[in-house]
Amino acid sequence: MTTPTPDTATGDEHAGHGYITAKDDYLKRLRRIEGQSRGLQRMVEEEKYCIDILTQVSAMTKALQAVAMGLLEDHISHCVVDAAIAGGPEAEAKIKEATDAIARLVRS
Repeated sequence: MTTPTPDTATGDEHAGHGYITAKDDYLKRLRRIEGQSRGLQRMVEEEKYCIDILTQVSAMTKALQAVAMGLLEDHISHCVVDAAIAGGPEAEAKIKEATDAIARLVRS
């Protein structure tokens, strides 16, 4: 995980994150996923049918992947593009960071 860098205009270290404009949407999605997780636990506790549990696991996995893809898109369109415009070692680092994140997502 990288250390956030302060926004030079505001001094706010979080102002530069690409997802910040959709933060509430991400939090809403993550809370929904948290609810799905509790529902899965309840299904196991109640000894529900295996296939029904697997169906819910699949739904939760897709929801997490959607969050990950949104964050990745925001990161590339904001953080990576800004770094690429600035150029230099920061651009190379952001591109490598994005490539590594994509590789982790592909492996998961």
